[in-house]
Amino acid sequence: MRLAQVQQARLSQQLRLAPRMIQSMEILQLPMIALEERIEQELESNVALDRADGSPDEQQIAEERREDEAEEELAGKPLVVAADGSPGVDDFRRLGDLESSYVEAFDSDATWERPRAIDPDGRDRKLEAMANAPARSESLIEQARRQWAFADEPEEIAEAGRLLIEYLDDDGRIGADLETIREQAASGESGWAGAPPTVAVLESALESLQRTLEPPGLAARDVRESLILQAQALREAASPIERPVWEDVERLLVDHYDDLLQNRLPKIERDGGISMERIAAAKVQMARLRLTPGRDLVDADVPPIVPDAVVEFDEAANRYVAAVTDGRLPPLRVSPRYERMARDRSVDAQTREYLAGSVRSAEWLIDSIAQRRATLLKVVELVIEKQREFLDHGPAHLRPLPMTEIADALGVHVATVSRAVADKWLQTPRGLVPLRRLFSGGRERDGGGEEMSWEAVRQLVREIVDAEDPPRPLSDQAIADALKARGVTIARRTVVKYREQLDIPPARRRKRHA
Repeated sequence: MRLAQVQQARLSQQLRLAPRMIQSMEILQLPMIALEERIEQELESNVALDRADGSPDEQQIAEERREDEAEEELAGKPLVVAADGSPGVDDFRRLGDLESSYVEAFDSDATWERPRAIDPDGRDRKLEAMANAPARSESLIEQARRQWAFADEPEEIAEAGRLLIEYLDDDGRIGADLETIREQAASGESGWAGAPPTVAVLESALESLQRTLEPPGLAARDVRESLILQAQALREAASPIERPVWEDVERLLVDHYDDLLQNRLPKIERDGGISMERIAAAKVQMARLRLTPGRDLVDADVPPIVPDAVVEFDEAANRYVAAVTDGRLPPLRVSPRYERMARDRSVDAQTREYLAGSVRSAEWLIDSIAQRRATLLKVVELVIEKQREFLDHGPAHLRPLPMTEIADALGVHVATVSRAVADKWLQTPRGLVPLRRLFSGGRERDGGGEEMSWEAVRQLVREIVDAEDPPRPLSDQAIADALKARGVTIARRTVVKYREQLDIPPARRRKRHA
């Protein structure tokens, strides 16, 4: 075997995305709220990117321009020197004018601050936004610690209770069994420094936690125990008239929980000796119980939905028109000062290179935002043209619309359409609609002709279930037969899939007992 070094010429093709193209694709994919955050980040990090709406950056630019003009004025005039070599009268007059223009800046006790956004009526928008910002809410564990601190328990139980609180999950339940908690405390995995408590001590602490923490149902080991704790608390607080109903609720949860979940009410009536009327009254009261009581103590962090485009009906033209909601975005521009400095040969090369990169990045961002607007508007206009019947009559008339059809019509790649519709919302006469929902596959009705999207088929399943007789709910096969009668033939397993997607329980659990 001989080893040798040789030179070879090889021809290959490689696809490399330019940074500008990557940024354009990222901006196109961002929904409105994320795009606003991205712009704010760029305004903070890129010195060459400015607002063009008369905001503080504009005021700062005006101040800097006046400074530059004053410096040029001083530099352009010859220095008049008196006979003794001191500055002349004209120089003192010019310095006085300059000092009067910037008296606040020359004040020895003042420090320069970035100008704030002041409305014409004198309101400070930034200060008001900071004042109206909500304070950080306490987490569930922090609130549980605060409540447990007032409990009058022996130190051993109090310590064990503090350990158990650390295992509360977001729903308010203990996320591990007591033996595991003891083992983790003994091994130091939970950060426990002292001697590990015994299981008996943990059980006592758990019972005390369940009695102490509010709302009732916290520190339960499972959903069933949480519901029982809530029912017990409501029974104790109920009036003598309501107390028997809560006793039935507690009995159903303790003795007939599985049958209750499966809606086997006749079996409960037969085995438990509880009449159907009492079971029905207990089920009505059960609606007051919470499956996740811990979430009542913590504000849900639900991001707001901001539509990326608005669709309205133009009666005069008898068509739907769309507009991109980019009016929320601040108008941007490249800073004239830094753009001028990037071309100024008197500035050192390193600074010019940095400013040139900042200017280029600002230009790319502005172009990417404009391209996002144009692409999104074209996609939305074409989609609402294709889905006119949906906008007129509702989800049942949604037609199949693959993304390739829109991409071919616009002459772009299907990936561009996919990014344009990702996480975007439309404000339509039918309410807020995810833009991606208007794209789906489908099938032809029996006998050919009109096509239906899978979303429309799911809507038909919903309509059929809503119209069924509650004492005799339709089975999955019966729903498939009803769809076939309407010209849509799908298998029973497909009905099951759609029913689960719509969060519709099976017929056994939908049945309403007399």
